[in-house]
Amino acid sequence: MVFPLVVGVDGSDSSLQAVDWSVAEAARQGLPLRLVHASLWERYEGARPSFSTDRPAEEVTAEHIIASCTERVRLRNPEVKVSGEVLPDDAVSALLEAGREAAALVTGVRGRGQFAGLLLGSVSLTVAARAACPVIVVRGSERNRQGAWGRVVVGVGDSTEGSEALRFAFRQAEARGCALDAVRAWRCPAHEHVDHPLIADDAARVHEERASTLLTEALREAVQDHPRVDVHHRPAEGPAHKVLLHASTDADLIVVGALRRHGHFGLQLGHVAHTLLHHSACPVAVIPHRT
Repeated sequence: MVFPLVVGVDGSDSSLQAVDWSVAEAARQGLPLRLVHASLWERYEGARPSFSTDRPAEEVTAEHIIASCTERVRLRNPEVKVSGEVLPDDAVSALLEAGREAAALVTGVRGRGQFAGLLLGSVSLTVAARAACPVIVVRGSERNRQGAWGRVVVGVGDSTEGSEALRFAFRQAEARGCALDAVRAWRCPAHEHVDHPLIADDAARVHEERASTLLTEALREAVQDHPRVDVHHRPAEGPAHKVLLHASTDADLIVVGALRRHGHFGLQLGHVAHTLLHHSACPVAVIPHRT
């Protein structure tokens, strides 16, 4: 069974950018698109009397959003199969439920009615932190969103969520025919910062070599499975969130993992993913991994 790429739409400029990005992604992956708009007018107003000819403004608006976004998809790529529907629920619940049968969920940075100064809307943040499937938040400049750099970046850390993120990143690079930069941050512990420059250089070299070795080990299986992908090993000194933010400036997509702990509630999103979702210069893919 082929699951669709599900896109949350609300008529905002941000959601239209998500639609445009998703059309290209669906064409690359050979996936259908499912456009979802959440509206609570049915819940609040109930069913209309059969003799009533008046339609609630919310109903008209919801149908217009779906129709216009569907037409937008068809104009951009007539070969992409697209469907759209209005779901009688709040946006977070509707998207999380749709994500149960989705190849991935795609959202914009923020929706209608949210302050323009917000770095990331609450819906996108919550969905990225709770969804059972990959979530892509479409953000960054037009050049980054359109894939002009020919480069996908994946963050490689110590924890177990990395394997799912790596597989996703390799598939993305292969489908796009572009390079994959596997980035691992490293730092010298504070107690190793000494006054003698030669000793300090030796300590830094040891940590960089260790990071490079761990990268090679983490990538070994995925490299064998995707021999056509041009992989670059990038051990980089500094805090992981700053290293990956810097890497996002000339990337088409940045991929990170998020551990979903069984029995834990609330937002399950690490510091690195949280930072990227708010500040990345390119679209961010958050890939869940369950314990």
